[in-house]
Amino acid sequence: MTIKVTSTAFNDGEMIPKKYTCDGENVSPPLAWAGVPANAKSLALIVDDPDAPGKTWVHWVVYDLPTSVTSLSENAAKAEQLGGGKQGTNDFKKIGYGGPCPPSGVHRYYFKLYALNAETSLNPGATKEQLLQAMAGHIIAQGQLLGRYKR
Repeated sequence: MTIKVTSTAFNDGEMIPKKYTCDGENVSPPLAWAGVPANAKSLALIVDDPDAPGKTWVHWVVYDLPTSVTSLSENAAKAEQLGGGKQGTNDFKKIGYGGPCPPSGVHRYYFKLYALNAETSLNPGATKEQLLQAMAGHIIAQGQLLGRYKR
């Protein structure tokens, strides 16, 4: 099953406005989604950049969001708790959203939303790798929004 992930800040495949990057206010863009299966128990969000030098750079990790949540507002709090869920640690070594900040060229940023048939047992502050382990075998639907950015 596919979840439709959208933002009022940019369309799929378009450039991410500067406001949502390290060159602007570095706040998270507004996100919304539809098509979460009725049997889902929780949602998880991973935002990463596969074009970063050396490794895929993680910008945002959110998990154990209740399925009743259908959006995240702009400038989501950079706190351990968010919307009834938890936030993990990004590759900037911070909790919450860290915006695009590519060293050179145009980079792709994938906002990937997962519907799970269970909640994770993770505490706030988990890494993307820990979340992926916890999600293994529990993903029942997913969707993504692609944004791009060049400094």
